[in-house]
Amino acid sequence: MIALLLYRTLADSLVPWLVKFATRVLARHLNMPEPLVHSTGDFVVAQVLAFEHSVGRSLCPFRLAALVRAWWRGER
Repeated sequence: MIALLLYRTLADSLVPWLVKFATRVLARHLNMPEPLVHSTGDFVVAQVLAFEHSVGRSLCPFRLAALVRAWWRGER
């Protein structure tokens, strides 16, 4: 119980600080303002989600396996 409380306290206080620190370091490394780094990150997430919902569905391994099985059965 005490370990869980300690872990949650550290996680609640340490994780936001690490995210801000990583953003600041990345912004300085790229020589960009921090808000622009946030906006770029949001844009990248939106693009990845759009790709996954459009093209990514057709590249699903289960769907591809079913297509290959159907193609293989049709050849015989």
